[in-house]
Amino acid sequence: MAQFSYKARRRSGEVVQGVLDVADRTAALAQIERLGLFPVALDAAKGVATAADKPAAQKVELSGVLPSSLRSLLTRKRKPKMQEVATFTQQLANLLQAGMPLTIALNSMTHLESKGIPKDVSVNLRQEVMEGRSLSDAMNKQPIIFSDLYVNMVKAGEQSGALVEVLRRMADHFEKFAAVQAKFSAALVYPAFVGVVGVAIAIFFMTYMLPKFMTLFGNMNVQLPMMTQILIKISDVFTGYWWAMLLGLGLAYIGFRKFQSTEEGKRKLDEWKMKMPIFGKVVKLNLFGQFARTLSTLLENGVPVLTALKITEQVLPNRVIKEATAKTREAVTDGKTLAQPLAQSKVFPQLMVDLVRIGEETGNVPGALKNVADTYENELNIALRVMTNMIEPVMIVAMAGGVGFLLLSVLSAMFSMISNVGGAMSH
Repeated sequence: MAQFSYKARRRSGEVVQGVLDVADRTAALAQIERLGLFPVALDAAKGVATAADKPAAQKVELSGVLPSSLRSLLTRKRKPKMQEVATFTQQLANLLQAGMPLTIALNSMTHLESKGIPKDVSVNLRQEVMEGRSLSDAMNKQPIIFSDLYVNMVKAGEQSGALVEVLRRMADHFEKFAAVQAKFSAALVYPAFVGVVGVAIAIFFMTYMLPKFMTLFGNMNVQLPMMTQILIKISDVFTGYWWAMLLGLGLAYIGFRKFQSTEEGKRKLDEWKMKMPIFGKVVKLNLFGQFARTLSTLLENGVPVLTALKITEQVLPNRVIKEATAKTREAVTDGKTLAQPLAQSKVFPQLMVDLVRIGEETGNVPGALKNVADTYENELNIALRVMTNMIEPVMIVAMAGGVGFLLLSVLSAMFSMISNVGGAMSH
């Protein structure tokens, strides 16, 4: 038998400590869970050997068996989508809500279908918890799967004794973000499809169909209309200098990627996205909603305001908003309220500033930020519909104009040819 000292929480959140005489660490965790407690820390008494204390020579390391390149390929995980994280989180919350101890719930997670989250994620989490680590510490070791936002919220849930409630809030948080992303992507599918089809038709006509018509017109020795001559010149560029066009596109892409790789370039692009006509409004509404939703969720679950601002800054994809968030965090550190530095940044809208100020006066900043997020997400839905309704007719008119130009160029040449033939026959 061995002795293990433990620290755990009751369902009410009360912290309890004690010492157990058990066979090993696994038995100690099982005993804590039978007492209806949530383990926070578990340490072996002096002289007790644990799995972590065993000599490295006794451990079977993958690095000693496989080459590093193959090992990295086999162990690499892709970053899961938000909906996949939401499903995983909801499943874990449901199991814990049903009264399962954490280790048993994680064991059950290995048998549940969690698309995008590999089975070994739950296996590793369970093993870490069985060795006495908290769930947040275990998740922190898998940053590809669990972000800083996720880990800090789980830690706040453990400290407050409300882990199930926090997991449910997180599942709702990620589902809302996934829904916004899906709407954003869906709004761009139709314009992108129409654009690709239009370009493909134009290239096919210019490089394959038009040369055949030009051979016919050349044999007839007719004076071609100006519109047809312009089209022929464009076709000659496509057929004779396609390699130069591809080279130019390749160099332009390389230059763009190089510009995009610099911090200044990334900021310029993010700033440009926010200032674009029509699309810029959609981008800003999405960013403001994301800022408010993330910060609200963190504060609502007990994460300190400075930590919450730091995590929100890391989560946001736009550098203009990142910089404004960083300056807000620095100002809050200096003792200012949240609303004041938000207003001074000149980036966040007045509505957000006013609602946050009201939230500070009433002592409910998370609720105020949640209202901000709901407002901007509703406006985003409307803006996406407006953008789609505006882009569709523009794309249709552009397609019709391009196809009409091609047809008129060919038909006008054919009419000219027919007129010349008719005139020759009358003489």
